[in-house]
Amino acid sequence: MSNIAAETNYSLANSITQPFLLASSRLVQLLLAFPALLFFACFAAMLFRPPDLPFPAVDHVAFIVLVIAVVLRALIVGKKVSVSAQVTVPLLCLVALSFAAVVGQPFRAESWSVWVAKWVVPLAFYLIAGFVFQDREQLKHLEVFLLLVLAYLVLTAVFFMFNLRSLIFPAFILDDSIGIHADRARGPFLQAVANGMTINILALIAVDSFRRHRLAGLTAIVLLAGVPLAIFATLTRAVWICFAISIAALAYLSRDHRVRRAVLAFAMAGLVAVGLYLACSSSYCRYGDRLEERSPVDFRIVMFRTGLEMFFEKPLLGWNAGAVQPELADRVTDFHQREYFFHNTYLETAVYHGLVGLALYLWLIFDLFRVGSRRHAQAGDGIFLDASFRRVWPVILTVYLINASFVVMNYQFVNALLFSLAGILAAQNRTGGFAGLRSLAPAT
Repeated sequence: MSNIAAETNYSLANSITQPFLLASSRLVQLLLAFPALLFFACFAAMLFRPPDLPFPAVDHVAFIVLVIAVVLRALIVGKKVSVSAQVTVPLLCLVALSFAAVVGQPFRAESWSVWVAKWVVPLAFYLIAGFVFQDREQLKHLEVFLLLVLAYLVLTAVFFMFNLRSLIFPAFILDDSIGIHADRARGPFLQAVANGMTINILALIAVDSFRRHRLAGLTAIVLLAGVPLAIFATLTRAVWICFAISIAALAYLSRDHRVRRAVLAFAMAGLVAVGLYLACSSSYCRYGDRLEERSPVDFRIVMFRTGLEMFFEKPLLGWNAGAVQPELADRVTDFHQREYFFHNTYLETAVYHGLVGLALYLWLIFDLFRVGSRRHAQAGDGIFLDASFRRVWPVILTVYLINASFVVMNYQFVNALLFSLAGILAAQNRTGGFAGLRSLAPAT
């Protein structure tokens, strides 16, 4: 009887585990065959799980799974993965330098999370993006995904602007107990500057899609007309100024008449839409007050002066990470905060890592510009990130760098987006443009 019972239990266990193992095996095969799906899932996890949200770290899990899947795919395919020293070397040095600072202070999960978002995520996405997006279809899917993200962020900002709170998803965007700028269109980032910067970068990509006729018709009109409203709804002067500069720079740098017409229509639609909104809205005074508000500016000036003082006291290697907050609390007497932030990526890098860290960061910026500076004989026109896109790349970088003067760039979605684009451009440089990528010839 005992043998019969054992065999029955074994058969029952087999009947339960076999389908599970089979389904798991097929899921792994799917992810290895189509790593772009995992790439998009990781992007989505980073977008909807900001650091301030008290929710399981699904973004970290998705990031680890993505890296493992790409490494396994590279081993299975047996393709040699070439890595350019451009961008990689200064970024690796910054990863090591910042790791030494984090590991040298008492353990805080938040510190490690910021370290990953600020340095590890850019390095990983730069290295793997060029390996994942290797053909025409994958680049098309990436473009569609980014345009959908833009549409979502624009709609969310417009809903917020017109007080259509019930249409905003997810609901934590409206929770003023987490993040900052709850009175502005801050999106899932829970920070208005990060939201406005992302919309700005994605809008530049949308204009390039319009150039290639990938974005056209009513969809293009509605989306491009909605972007200025979404930017305006952030109620952030730095975002407004940067958006205006980027649109003017795009019109100046582009040689494509379609882009220039789109930018002109873009600006006109934005001015008309904002003018109508202000004329018909009871919130006019709110926006006027925002233009005249001095408190955030005064605080930033104090933090900037204090940061410069600290930098000049220890200019070579910077301050010990654990000593920065107590030092700021002693020096900043006009404003009392639970925690002090420099609100400037360059200043924070200089204070924490001295001239060594600042030099590495400037080297990184220089390399990012160089990544998009090469031109190829086979342009692959009509494909996302083609040769003509490289005229847009310095404008996108400028948006990122200007905003880095007003916030510390530890937003992992923004970093993943920017360095993924840089990684794909770098892969094109190594393969001689689109001619070196597989399956790029249009179907006939």
